[in-house]
Amino acid sequence: MDQRIIDLYDEYTHRPLERRVFLERLAMLAGSAAAALALLPILQNDYAHAAQVSPDDPGIDARRVEYAGASGKIKGYLARPRKGEKRRPAVIVIHENRGLNAHIEDVTRRAALAGFLALAPDGLSPVGGTPADEDQAREKIGALDKEAVVKDLVSTRRWLAEHKSSSGRVGAMGFCWGGGMVNLLAAADPDLAAGVVFYGMSPPLEKVPAIRAKMLLNYAGLDERINAGVPAYEEALKAAGVTYTLHTYDGAQHAFHNDANAARYDAAAAALAWKRTVEFLTGALASA
Repeated sequence: MDQRIIDLYDEYTHRPLERRVFLERLAMLAGSAAAALALLPILQNDYAHAAQVSPDDPGIDARRVEYAGASGKIKGYLARPRKGEKRRPAVIVIHENRGLNAHIEDVTRRAALAGFLALAPDGLSPVGGTPADEDQAREKIGALDKEAVVKDLVSTRRWLAEHKSSSGRVGAMGFCWGGGMVNLLAAADPDLAAGVVFYGMSPPLEKVPAIRAKMLLNYAGLDERINAGVPAYEEALKAAGVTYTLHTYDGAQHAFHNDANAARYDAAAAALAWKRTVEFLTGALASA
């Protein structure tokens, strides 16, 4: 697909670009309004055909939960292995700017199959939860107070640490908007043991020295918007003495791990990044 089309969709999903304007510009790039409409199913997420782990997989226990956050009740999706040791290392799975949807629930189940107690909080809980309409979800996430979100994530980390199935060691992984929130959470919570960022916005550089978590940073080679802030972030990590590993996946698009998106999903890069993520979290969250 023409890279200009993917870049336009990225602009639409991450910046204040009206749908009408997006469709007009897409039609210009595609050659006609009909061609633009034909491209939409490829550009947009299709959750029905992307699940890798069934919600009723016999190897896991997955359920919806509610717990106390700094802003009030937080809704979430919790998954854990059914068998084996009782207490597991725990991981927060932070969603993209579309809210807690079927794809992120699937990623949470994958984490459970990998041996973690995994919780995906709904960042839109304070405003009623994630709506079915992705445009509405994106608008609501754009209006959130990030400092309030971070406080809710700190509460999430504490709740997971105290869960009866938790070892007490908690990490976080996040995608896109969620990747940026992992960076902010790591700077705000010294008790977060590990953070995994998938193509997330770099944090304000003055916050970096507060990071105590070990960090794994996964970036897409073609993601110019996010990558623009990476060199300065890496220099700040080095200066602060933060333990980190950084990988850039050449030729991959922003959101390359999201297998619900045919236009940007990169199976090879996603598999490698997930393997690295599981290995990293297994080591970083091992009992001290």
